[in-house]
This record gives sequence, C-alpha cells and structure tokens, in this order.
Amino acid sequence: MPKENSRAATVAGLVLAAAGLSHYVAPQIYEGVTKAAFPDNTRLHVYVDGGIETAVGLGLAARKTRKFAVLGLLGYLLYLGGNVVRQR
Repeated sequence: MPKENSRAATVAGLVLAAAGLSHYVAPQIYEGVTKAAFPDNTRLHVYVDGGIETAVGLGLAARKTRKFAVLGLLGYLLYLGGNVVRQR
C-alpha cells in the first residue's frame, strides 16, 4: 500500500475512533440518528455504537489490524443498515 494511502487510512481510523468516543461525551447528539435503527433502549445503543466505532477506528489506524478492521467496519454497517430496514 502506498505511503499516502496508509497515512490516509490512519487518519480516517483516528477520526472514526474520536467520533466513537464522542458518543460517550455527548450521547444526545447521536440519539436522533440512532433512534431510526434502535427505537427501544436508544441510549444504550448509542453507547454500543460508540464502542464499536472506537474499536474499528483504532483497528483502521494500525497497519497490522487494518484488514481485519475493514471486515469489522463492513459488518458494523450491515448491522446498522439491517436494523434500519427492519424498523421500517
């Protein structure tokens, strides 16, 4: 992987991890979006989503775990998308 792509992946991972941590600092920001996928126990799911985003982001930031983290990110997106579709 070229150095520029590696640096971009590291920065993207750190940004995602920071966004995940922000779920704990200001969960009310995410409740409106999360409610579409999880109308029950929304605040709990805000925290769960924050944990997943933090873990996946840190995985993307580290070169050794990046491929595994990409799989985790795809799974996370399917998990969220599936719940949004199921709630409609």
